[in-house]
Amino acid sequence: MATAKSTCEICGNEYDKSFVVTTYTGEEHRFDSFECAIHALAPTCQHCGCRIIGHGVEADGLMYCCAHCAHVVGVTGVDDRSDTRQHRR
Repeated sequence: MATAKSTCEICGNEYDKSFVVTTYTGEEHRFDSFECAIHALAPTCQHCGCRIIGHGVEADGLMYCCAHCAHVVGVTGVDDRSDTRQHRR
């Protein structure tokens, strides 16, 4: 049995293996690839403009791709990595 094709909302490709992403607000988005989903849904770093596909850093309601970008605009108290050596016993 053939699977029905769906159209990606970003590139317009019709694909039988497309998928739907439902956001926390209930909005549904259909894509043919993770690349298109990232382009549509991933937040953008407030400093450098890149798409944030990992955890990123959030400060004062703004998203940054890393602590460096947050530091450049004056955010303090965030780090990309903690020094675990000081926590070992």
